[in-house]
Amino acid sequence: MEFHLTTDIFVQQLINALIVGSFYALIALGYSMVYGIIKLLNFAHGDLFMVGAFIGYTVLAKLTGTGESLLGIGLAFLIAMVVTGFLGMGIERIAYRPLLKAPRLSILITAVGMSLVLENTIMAAYGAKPYIMPVTLPTTGFTLLGAKITYAQIGIIAVSAFLMIALQLFVHRTIYGKAMRAIAIDQTASSLVGINVTKVISLTFFVGSFLAAAAGMMNASYYGSLTFTMGFIFGMKAFTAAVIGGIGNIRGAMLGGLMLGVLETVGTYQFGGEWKDVFAFFILIALLVVKPTGILGQKVTERM
Repeated sequence: MEFHLTTDIFVQQLINALIVGSFYALIALGYSMVYGIIKLLNFAHGDLFMVGAFIGYTVLAKLTGTGESLLGIGLAFLIAMVVTGFLGMGIERIAYRPLLKAPRLSILITAVGMSLVLENTIMAAYGAKPYIMPVTLPTTGFTLLGAKITYAQIGIIAVSAFLMIALQLFVHRTIYGKAMRAIAIDQTASSLVGINVTKVISLTFFVGSFLAAAAGMMNASYYGSLTFTMGFIFGMKAFTAAVIGGIGNIRGAMLGGLMLGVLETVGTYQFGGEWKDVFAFFILIALLVVKPTGILGQKVTERM
């Protein structure tokens, strides 16, 4: 099979890869943050991506009435992210916190159950049909090396980069970020030196859900549609991205998401869209065989 890639196609595919990779990275950050602190694979996290998109849709369709106003879109983004963030905190408080001392299998099954609860709640509220996102993104742009790039694409990449940089600064420059890193190292010792562990864990769920909702809003706005099942496949791929980068590593989640976006875009261009999901998970299996800890992950010996 021949591989023809001109300059204009390369630039266009690179932009597509960065956009898709940004969505994966923003969701993967939630997986890595939660796993890094309480060693939980929160399989309901992908559905928070979906819930954020539906909350944004509701705000645009019912409250502002239009998706053409930048103020209305910005308001929908903010409300969707904040509400989804508090929803993530509520899920942690009700479903996960009582099971933190229970066997890992119990809390893992609870996470799968919570995923089903979120999906079926949205289906019951909105129905199973796809919805059209009432957002009109600008189609204007510029030409770079023969490729047409829209301002909407640049905006999505810029917002995603801003959120990831802001998270990095939050984790490494603020007192709450330092508390998160301390709990990730030793939860018991952190509580002994005065860190409110439950409060920091709740904050972690808020931040992860906040970022997932941002990805959901941008994804639904960019592709123009949303369904109650959209969180499943994006959640699984974001989890794949987190594992590729090194589960529990924030920089690894960012790197893994962008890498998966590039690899998936290249695979789709070369082999066709029907192989997109197969290609992504094949990369995961191959990496786990070669480096089970992921690209930036480190082998950790658990103390008994």
